[in-house]
Amino acid sequence: MRLAIPSLLVWSMVMDDRERIKDALDRSAKAVALRPGVGQGTARATARVTDGLRCDVTEGPWTLSAALPDTYGGDGGAPTPGVLGRSALASCVALGYAMWAARMDLPIDELTVEVEADYDARGELGVDDGIAPGYTQVRYTVSVVSSASEERVREVLDVADRYSSYRDVFARANDVRRELHVRSLDVT
Repeated sequence: MRLAIPSLLVWSMVMDDRERIKDALDRSAKAVALRPGVGQGTARATARVTDGLRCDVTEGPWTLSAALPDTYGGDGGAPTPGVLGRSALASCVALGYAMWAARMDLPIDELTVEVEADYDARGELGVDDGIAPGYTQVRYTVSVVSSASEERVREVLDVADRYSSYRDVFARANDVRRELHVRSLDVT
């Protein structure tokens, strides 16, 4: 079974935005080049199950909700974790293109990134241990409107792909570790 679930992001940038973004990125790049510790840290998101198969995810000032659809016993009242993951990839790639377009003086009038992920639900439902619970393939399609040549657009997008953090998360196996804390309820 091959199902594709798309995530789409459309973007447009004007010249003033490009200059502002380029200046900010140049300052940030110089800062971390001079003091690498400035660019190092740990990001932390916390998900707390709130009701059935729904949770609230917080990181800093942001709160997102995630839920599972009714076919999995949830209420479908929020995006699934898969929607959030595909959206994270689509937005990271698109915003990376915007960053590098500004840094490399590439004019872009419109940019769309569509992410598709194929999966086989038998893996995550424990129906067949021979099937991985994650995606079998992830693809993204980029559409660009620009006055620059296709070769120039491709050059900038290749650089952006090389430095895309969330694309890297999807493309490279990461060291993922679990730490468990169990607290017993005192029942007397």
